[in-house]
Amino acid sequence: MTFYEVITAAIADMAKHGFDSQYRVDNWMRLIREAAVSSLVPQHVLDTSLKNAMTQVYNRQIEKGGALKMHKGISRYTIDKLKPQLRAELSRRIMASANLIKLNREQSIQRTLQRFSGWATSIPDGGSLVISRREESAHIRKSLSSLPFEERRVIIDQGHKLTASLNEIIANEGGAIAGEWHSHWKQAGYNYRKDHKERDQHVYLIRGNWASEKGLVKPNESGYTDEITRVGEEPFCRCFMSYIYNLNRLPDDMLTNKGRDAIKRAI
Repeated sequence: MTFYEVITAAIADMAKHGFDSQYRVDNWMRLIREAAVSSLVPQHVLDTSLKNAMTQVYNRQIEKGGALKMHKGISRYTIDKLKPQLRAELSRRIMASANLIKLNREQSIQRTLQRFSGWATSIPDGGSLVISRREESAHIRKSLSSLPFEERRVIIDQGHKLTASLNEIIANEGGAIAGEWHSHWKQAGYNYRKDHKERDQHVYLIRGNWASEKGLVKPNESGYTDEITRVGEEPFCRCFMSYIYNLNRLPDDMLTNKGRDAIKRAI
């Protein structure tokens, strides 16, 4: 039987007999779990889809040079040198994402069983004629029915997190001075966070960068990158950061007098 058919049969049986024994409830919970697992995309297929999706993100950003758009001021050679670290980050993200999806699956199945158990044990011994079978079925199936959609969202979200991590590695290793936050708040239908909108186009200093050590820059009112949540850190955040490597691309209030003199000498 399909997952839907098992739920339908379980509800009909409990409506007829009621909570007359824990054995009846436990037996249906076992059948529901088995049907739930069988109804899902096999784990190995999902793992392959996840790996392919994350690898596509990596290839687009690193192999095809997409990351260079976020790092104006460094060469392709610099990114190529960082490939061992970037590859390691890809592997780390794939593993973390696979574990997250497995946890979400188990939680969805567990919520389904909890809903069934809570409902089934509330029915009086001998059954009930006033049960809305369709309504109860929809309620019990709700968590698992939405799981495929949630799994796709997780894969997309993990792709954004991978992109952010790759860019952060390049920035830190490539000598970025600061990062400019970009929000998609103007995009129609995008559910942006208010504080992320407020960060849009603000420039944040990277703590401990080479220009700071030389006394050429100072934080402005925006502060440092480590004083705010990172792009992609919060669930389904699609913000991104472009990085600044040259003093002359910084806001004037982020430069010290020494920094302004250095720019004048370089002209």
